Amino acid sequence: MARAGLTTDRLVRAGAELADEVGFDQVTVSALARRFDVKVASLYSHLRNSQDLKTRIALLALEEMADRAAGALAGRSGKDALAAFANVCRDYARAHPGRYTAARHPLDDATAAGSAGVRIAQLTRAILRGYDLAEPDQTHAVRLLGSVFHGYVDLETAGGFAHSAPDSEESWDRILDALDSLLRNWPARP
Repeated sequence: MARAGLTTDRLVRAGAELADEVGFDQVTVSALARRFDVKVASLYSHLRNSQDLKTRIALLALEEMADRAAGALAGRSGKDALAAFANVCRDYARAHPGRYTAARHPLDDATAAGSAGVRIAQLTRAILRGYDLAEPDQTHAVRLLGSVFHGYVDLETAGGFAHSAPDSEESWDRILDALDSLLRNWPARP
């Protein structure tokens, strides 16, 4: 029997908060049970196991990021859209480090296909339509943007840019300028 007041949604949101506090890798059903001061067994009517909890946190994080990205991109194109999207990724990682990690948690094919990750990919491709990239170059550009945004954010949040000038904000702005320039001047295929 489910404990009164505990719902799957409440547990997933609490798990997401826990991920932000202690790191996504530290999130388990046991840790969540301690947070609610309940026995682990009382959570199994809502969650199958820790992997199920992590998958649900990943889905929540993708949904939150997709919603933020859609709002940030509304009415924008070109470099404005590129910068807005990039800043959503970076700002989300800063505000929710555990959830940001969760958003990159591996999902099985069916779960991924039904996730907000699809919306994020569609929003990325919408940005790239402003640069007039056809396939397969559009896919290459999607991968480039993801690599740059996530790589930069990972290095920055780990303190990788804290000990040298210029400051990270200036580098971020210059990187966005460089990406915009690259996308506007995408190399022709040989």
